[in-house]
Amino acid sequence: MTNIYFVRHAQPDHTCTDAALRPLTEEGQRDTAEVVRAMKDIHIDYAISSPYKRSYDTIKSTADAHGLDIDTDHRLHERMSGKNSNNPEMFRRRWADLSFCESDGECLQSVMDRNIAAVNDILDAHRDENIMVGTHGTALSTILHYYDNSFGADDFMRIIDFMPYIIRLSFEGRELVEKEEILIVEKEFKGGKNH
Repeated sequence: MTNIYFVRHAQPDHTCTDAALRPLTEEGQRDTAEVVRAMKDIHIDYAISSPYKRSYDTIKSTADAHGLDIDTDHRLHERMSGKNSNNPEMFRRRWADLSFCESDGECLQSVMDRNIAAVNDILDAHRDENIMVGTHGTALSTILHYYDNSFGADDFMRIIDFMPYIIRLSFEGRELVEKEEILIVEKEFKGGKNH
């Protein structure tokens, strides 16, 4: 069995407008200790992350504690959002039609396709290992939707305030056989451009 521990990043600092470089807030930095605590008794064979700073930094201390370097995969980055795209009306509109996006944004189908391609490559290369993946709220939600298409807007809205958040997905080959929430740290989503 292959276990992937998806770690949604801790609280980001939305005063930084560059999505790729957006750091964690001081509180978010402190909350990375919760990830270390949640993962301390779990053997981890491999760590990989979105290249975005907030995701990488959320799992860095945990990877260090396990003696692991972190690979990055551009396909794991967050949805490219357009202007005024993070509000409940737009969330529901995107989840009702995965091909919909604002004119300067990315649709959920595109996010899901590239994230699942990355996950499949991870599963193929690291069979029967425990893997930690640094991810994002929307990216992770599309992954969860891929394996359970009942996952939609309400589920996304449930986890939007979980920063950091860890969910374990267990696979036989590429088939999902089990999932379990490992860590929930509730923080208010501030409505920035990307999460």
